[in-house]
Amino acid sequence: MTSAPTRPRRALLALAVGSFGIGMTEFVVMGLLPEIARELLPAAWASSQEDAIAQAGWLITLYALGVVIGAPTIAASVAKYPRHRVMILLAAALTLFNALTLVLPTFELVAASRLLAGLPHGAYFGIGALVAADVMGPGNRAKGVAFVLTGLTVANVVGVPLGTFLGQNLGWRWAFVLVVAIFAAATAAIAVTVPRRAGEPSRTLRAELGVFRIGQVWFALGIGAIGFGGFFAVYTYVSPLVTEAAGSPAWVVPITLVILGIGMTVGNLVGGHLADVDLIRAMFGLLGLLALSLLLLALTSGWIVTVVIFVFAVAFAASAVSPTIQTRLMDVAGDNQSIAAALNHSALNTGNAMGAALGGAVIAAGFGFAAPVWVGFLLALAGLGIAALSVTLERRHARTPALV
Repeated sequence: MTSAPTRPRRALLALAVGSFGIGMTEFVVMGLLPEIARELLPAAWASSQEDAIAQAGWLITLYALGVVIGAPTIAASVAKYPRHRVMILLAAALTLFNALTLVLPTFELVAASRLLAGLPHGAYFGIGALVAADVMGPGNRAKGVAFVLTGLTVANVVGVPLGTFLGQNLGWRWAFVLVVAIFAAATAAIAVTVPRRAGEPSRTLRAELGVFRIGQVWFALGIGAIGFGGFFAVYTYVSPLVTEAAGSPAWVVPITLVILGIGMTVGNLVGGHLADVDLIRAMFGLLGLLALSLLLLALTSGWIVTVVIFVFAVAFAASAVSPTIQTRLMDVAGDNQSIAAALNHSALNTGNAMGAALGGAVIAAGFGFAAPVWVGFLLALAGLGIAALSVTLERRHARTPALV
């Protein structure tokens, strides 16, 4: 893995390019829901813009469902194969399925393509995280994970706002022209830079699925799925939150997305550092900060200045939580590392689907475009409660090595 001093860094950079593409494809839809609804759901748009936007939100839910399905099944199935080959195939699949989103003509077909595009997502990040952890070595695993995730967070600073701008001015499909180009570049870069490593024939599908017999794995997944759902309840509907709840023009949306992306990027790096220093305290502190930020955003959603400030805070806290959950899963999963690393993204995208669906439901029910923020606050509190229960039971029964 370290045959040349610069090769590990190049490999991590190649993986980060792919995660940049994933960040774009996952999140750019959130800023373009009105444009997508207007083109693909014209009848619903003419009848009720709120209903059309809520219906378009299912594209986000279906992508997240693809991640939930694909993360454990793909990661467990390919655990025995050489990781560099698996990463090339996953990046190529992401290129193909996003190309389908670009060209398919109807809402139903685009929705199917979003489900397909989500399938390789979790396995890409999970196996990529293992490559990064190997490169970084003991004591720096969370930093390695955070480096791979940096591409995703930087996408929210540069890629998502740029894609949103292109989509608002040239048509939403132009955002996916950029997405497909990025994935194609990532596929080539991974093929050249990711070090070759022999597979592990003993890691069969059946062996990997043994991870689901570990109780603490379920707690960690619950923290990610429910607690992180609070972030997605906000992110999914950030465009109408800015334009409708805060009464700002559409051009403010890309600016808000840039600020949100900066919060995610900084939070990811800080979270990786804190997780390596004290994992449990970092997890509790950051989940608490997420809940507080969501509460303050909900209380001040009528003013664009406070919306921007607390959107940054929400993004910072949520992104910082991610490497703590990833590392927690790797700690409690024993030998089942491939599937555990991927399951983090299955959990986070369960939160994505939950946040998008519940946020859309409260909007469609007539509670207003700030209502998803309150949903997010309740989900973050629930995630904090699950974390408290997990650590309490772990300490009581001493089932795993000390983590504090």
